[in-house]
Amino acid sequence: MPKPVARGGPQSVGRILTILESLANVSHGATLTELSDSTGAPKTSLVGLLAGLTEEGCLTRDEGGRYFLGSRFLSLAMRAVAGRELSTLVRPILVDLVAATGETVVLGALAPDADEATYLDKIESSNPIRYAVTVGERRELYCTAVGKSLLAWFDEDRLDAYLKATQRTQFTDQTITGTRELLAELAQIRQDGLARSYGERVTGACAIAAPIFAGDGAVVATLLVAGPTERMQANAAAHEIKLRKAADKCTRLAGGTPENPES
Repeated sequence: MPKPVARGGPQSVGRILTILESLANVSHGATLTELSDSTGAPKTSLVGLLAGLTEEGCLTRDEGGRYFLGSRFLSLAMRAVAGRELSTLVRPILVDLVAATGETVVLGALAPDADEATYLDKIESSNPIRYAVTVGERRELYCTAVGKSLLAWFDEDRLDAYLKATQRTQFTDQTITGTRELLAELAQIRQDGLARSYGERVTGACAIAAPIFAGDGAVVATLLVAGPTERMQANAAAHEIKLRKAADKCTRLAGGTPENPES
């Protein structure tokens, strides 16, 4: 195990960072005793920190009491480091998808500092009546296709925390705000692999989104096709086939396993 690193700032913050660094340097995890040695902190001072990090999904703990980096931390790290690289890698796929559908295509991901979706890249349709967004713009998770495609793959505890903490605004007559209804839709999204929004955030706008998986199975981003509702609904079946294939190509580039291996 690495030796403790001296730091300034609040002691608990330094210990958390040292815990994460220690676990990043080993593949077999670490026990409470080993983490106490690596951080130079008493076990009693680490118990609460480890419990909190585990509860938030930043760490996991196996039956033998060994701690490992958790999916939430790994997903955040991947988005922070690889998000920009992913945008560059998949841009040709976005270009092809716009040409194939005639609609705006967007690459989205979970914002690093909030439970919101953010747009990483976009290529707008050449149609004068089109869906237009700004890179860096943010959207709610519960009422957008890009957001629901991310929200559907939250783990149970994180989803429960999100639903309890988020005030859901009724933007249009189509916005789903009820917890039971939203949970049912998220379950359907996980089963079907596609998220859909028909005027839930903006009247007259329709979108479909598919997740992009990283090598650890986490959703690292999502691919979106969006346009006017009437035009999107008229071509829904064809657009969904093309979107699935494009998202699977993006997943391969991200090191993940496609949902539809034959695509």
